[in-house]
Amino acid sequence: QLQLVESGGGLVQPGGSLRLSCAASGFTLDYYAIGWFRQAPGKEREGVSCISSSGGNTNYADSVKGRFTISRDNAKNTVYLQMNSLKPEDTAVYYCAAERGHYCSGYVPYAYDYWGQGTQVTVSS
Repeated sequence: QLQLVESGGGLVQPGGSLRLSCAASGFTLDYYAIGWFRQAPGKEREGVSCISSSGGNTNYADSVKGRFTISRDNAKNTVYLQMNSLKPEDTAVYYCAAERGHYCSGYVPYAYDYWGQGTQVTVSS
């Protein structure tokens, strides 16, 4: 069964940090660019960050630039999203998605082949 599984979400105070993981099973991530998306209640899903299949190219939404870092360990078949200096407006369900190919094509959801089930991130005091 091909799937992506996110983990690492939770409740954190403003200014805190979390590291999300996106682990693949049933297929190798070596040939996939990976994107992180988030969706807050009542809002559309938005792209947060993406990383090329080799890890050599990354992209960040302006809202998270300088605070979030995406990385990957292909040996572990896992992609990470380190989130620092978290703000209440970062509260959302975070999803990872895999797009076959080397480079991220952007943050158009239908371009991605596989999606995880999501992990909740809540930033609140």
